Amino acid sequence: MARALYFDCFAGASGDMIVGALLDLGLELPALEAKLAGLKLDGYALSAEKVTRSGIAATKFVVKIAPGPHPHRGLQSIKTLIEESALDAKVKADSIRVFEALGRAEAKAHGQPLEDVHFHEVGAVDSIVDIVGTCIALHLLGVEQMVASPLRVGSGTVETEHGLLPIPAPGTAGLLGGVPVYAGEIQGEFLTPTGAALLTSFCSFGVMPPMKIERTGYGAGSREYPGLPNVLRAIIGESTESGAAPGTPQWGENAATLVTVIETNIDDLNPQTYGYVFQRAFDLGALDVFVTSVQMKKDRPGSMLTVLSQPNKMDALITMLMEETTTLGVRYYEANRQVLARTIETVDTKYGPLRIKVARRGETVLHFQPEYDDCARAAKALRIPLIEVESEAAARYRALADQQTRILGKAK
Repeated sequence: MARALYFDCFAGASGDMIVGALLDLGLELPALEAKLAGLKLDGYALSAEKVTRSGIAATKFVVKIAPGPHPHRGLQSIKTLIEESALDAKVKADSIRVFEALGRAEAKAHGQPLEDVHFHEVGAVDSIVDIVGTCIALHLLGVEQMVASPLRVGSGTVETEHGLLPIPAPGTAGLLGGVPVYAGEIQGEFLTPTGAALLTSFCSFGVMPPMKIERTGYGAGSREYPGLPNVLRAIIGESTESGAAPGTPQWGENAATLVTVIETNIDDLNPQTYGYVFQRAFDLGALDVFVTSVQMKKDRPGSMLTVLSQPNKMDALITMLMEETTTLGVRYYEANRQVLARTIETVDTKYGPLRIKVARRGETVLHFQPEYDDCARAAKALRIPLIEVESEAAARYRALADQQTRILGKAK
């Protein structure tokens, strides 16, 4: 089972609401402050206080900025700040991914090259703390899977450094391709650029997945609205197939899921580079990456590199392919895919505990496969053939599955 996090965005989302919700789940503020100290960023102090919004108790996360001028940073200066920090490698990569997504959206909205984009509101100290703090919090909480509800964006106009802009602001709107959104009946900005960047960088979108709930937290926004609690709800727990209503599609088992297929043909890339490109794609949220051998013009052998992506992550992946490979262009199109519900389960064997990847339709196990890394590690440590470990793991899981099936049959 994986540690899953669900964001219920019925009142939108902002960076401080996200951090507040994660603190309300039980993350300790001193632990967050200690990790943020690895970022060479001065001139702020953090606090978290309990407040109520329309009768709901929530945590308000506050970044208090010291008096005095603060620079409007560009993308490269923020990336340098993060890269030269003492943060964990994954936190660095996740934080940079969010800022790159923001940079691309701003560049497109204002017709500027990416390197010329200078953040205003987002480049401020509090927004940097919100973004990096969220990535730290997710790392400390051990979150492996994230899902968010459709996003309330609001309506009307908002005052920005660029003047009065429609809601959602152009930079925010640029982050929302392929994401379910709605305006809601109350005017105002409910989804900020920081909130949009964080959620679209890490979440898939839909109903709350089947999970065994561990805790529920609420992060408070600054404003109060009559009849609407201005809070972001976060629910954390272990993903599970039990507890879903009969007939409800299981997590990862939708009748038809829309994906973007990105393809490019290459015949002059150093083969050593493909592994690096694969990892970069997965870091950016690719669903799958693979290479197919093809015959190209002038009878050259080549490779077709294919990336499967959620629609909202397409732009980031295309940009990476343009930068990291020798391609001169890519093609992309939408496709429907149907997937089975998948879980990771552990069985006790004579070689120790080993994980099994299991695919189901409803309660029926269609197929399963021992996790290669676990089996290889055991085989190497015990100096026995890998195939013996894999066979033992498969046999143990099959016996367990048969026993569970008999129990389920008696219960019915």
